[in-house]
This record gives sequence, structure tokens and C-alpha cells, in this order.
Amino acid sequence: MLKYDEELFLRLVEKEGLAFQGKIEDIVDGISNRGYSNIFLIGAGGTIAMMYPYEYILKSNSSINVHAVIAAEFMVMNHRQFSKDSICIFTSVSGTTQETVAAAEFCKERGATTIALVAEPNTPLTQIVDHCITTGSETHSFDTFFMLLYMFAFRFMYNNNEFPQYKQFTKEVASLPRAILNAVKSFDKTAEEFAIKHKDTDYHMMVGSGNLWGNTYSYAMCILEEMQWIHARSIHAAEFFHGTLELVVEDTSVILLKGEDETRPLMDRVERFAEKITKQLTVIDTKDFEMEGISEEFRKHFAVSINWSVLSRISVYLERERNHPLTLRRYYRQMEY
Repeated sequence: MLKYDEELFLRLVEKEGLAFQGKIEDIVDGISNRGYSNIFLIGAGGTIAMMYPYEYILKSNSSINVHAVIAAEFMVMNHRQFSKDSICIFTSVSGTTQETVAAAEFCKERGATTIALVAEPNTPLTQIVDHCITTGSETHSFDTFFMLLYMFAFRFMYNNNEFPQYKQFTKEVASLPRAILNAVKSFDKTAEEFAIKHKDTDYHMMVGSGNLWGNTYSYAMCILEEMQWIHARSIHAAEFFHGTLELVVEDTSVILLKGEDETRPLMDRVERFAEKITKQLTVIDTKDFEMEGISEEFRKHFAVSINWSVLSRISVYLERERNHPLTLRRYYRQMEY
């Protein structure tokens, strides 16, 4: 087992992440009292993928008007729902992502309320937005961002009289870091076995749906393609049978990310098909993890964090087995383009 610093994880995600709850409530309550027209979740690459679960959660549980948009496209598309009454939320580990910084400036100049979650302090994004939460560490930053975004989404819903379970949610979100840690520990051997088995696999189909679609998109593009230079494709379960199924053969690696929301039957359908065709089927199902302290009602939401954390263990073992550091790049931030 590659070393996993449990103490560091709990300090950064459990203690420091949860410490921002009061600040988030103050930010959201102030905005809700003033009024707003809609929420824009804006990012690029991994950070727009991170927004998709919360767009799904809000769209399927709330009447709040929400849009997850890619930063660069947003600035050129003349989005007719965007106005000075919009709330724009950004995430960035470095605080320097060019497209995200430019989008924050764009929104701020037009009078919209801007909020950012950033790992690194005193970076361009932190200095632009109206409200910023700086976690102070790139380590486990995505785990922390996921937790903070839950707090934002459900507080907005609570203030919109749509989430009376908010007090119960706050109790259970405090249990999430321990649930993540336990999931990581129980999955570690499986993650290592996957990396050993697939170290030379040159193509993966990754299938997801609902609030795990963002993780599916992100892992295929940002981890397998960008960080490991492995050909991969993210496929939505609802679209799998409209083309992609014709490319599945006996040795095709198909990875299914199964969650617990309303779209699970879509994933079941793909699984039933894939297990008939390929001998290289991998199913990562959040139902396999206990999530102690999390009620059945909230499991489907917190599956996003559980899924991402166990996928991250595959990443570190792929790094080892392929002798390919996750930080290695040919082009990204290595040249002008």
C-alpha cells in the first residue's frame, strides 16, 4: 500500500473544511436576503467537472435556476440568463487558471456577485471575487472543495424553503471525512490491483450518470488523458446505447461509476450489456461502501465525494505502475497555445 496520510487528510478535510461552515452560511444568507436571479457554476477542466454534481443536485432537488458553464465558452456565448443579479461560483486549486480568472473578472465587471474556493492564498482569483474561501493547501483540495460546495448548495436550497433537512445535513456532513477515509482504506487493494492489471491498457471507456457524471468526465480527461497520457472517453449512461456500444468488444476496458441517485437504472442497463460482451469490465459502486454516519437519504449526494476519493487511489497506483508522475505534462502550462 502506498502511504496515505490519514492524519493530514482529517486535518485538512475534516477540521479545516468543516470550519468554513459558518462563513459559508453568512455568505449565502446575505445573498439570499438581498435576492438573486440564478446561480452560475463556472470552471475549466477539472473544476467545471467538479461543478456538474451540484448542478445536478440543484436541478433535481430545487427550483433555483442554475447553470454549470465552461469559463471560456461562457465569456463568448452571450448567455442571456446572466445578469448583475447572478451569483457566480468558481473553484481553482492554484487560483491562477487563466480561463477561470478571466471569467471571474468578466462577471465582477458586470456587477454579478462572485464567490471562489481556492487552495492557494494571495493568488489572482482570490483578489478578484467578492467572497473567497481559501483552504491554504493543494493537498486534498478537491475533497475539501466538494464538501464546501455541498454546504453552499444545500444552504441556498434551505434559504429557498426547499431543504428543511438542513440541520440533519450539517450533522451528517461532519461524518463525511471519516466515511471517505474508510472507503479509501477498504478500496485500496482493489485500486492497486486495477493499476497492476491495466498499466499497459491503452484505452478505457468510462461511463457515469447523474451526480457522478462530473467525476466520470473529469477522471477520463484530467487523470487518464492529461496525467497519464492514456486514451480515454467519458460516456453518459443515457447516451451509451446511441453509438458507443458498437465499439465494445471482448477486450475493451469499460469502467462504470455507479452512484445511488435516480439515474442508477441507467447504469444498471449499461452493466447488463457490458458484462455480456467484455471481459474487462470494472464496476466502482458507492453502494459497496458503508458510509458510517450517513443516512440513506444523503448517501446519493455524498456518493460524489466517496467516488472521487477511491478513484484517486487508482491514480496513485497508476503513477507507480507506469512510472509516470501525475505532475508530468507535455504541453499544459509548458508552452504557449
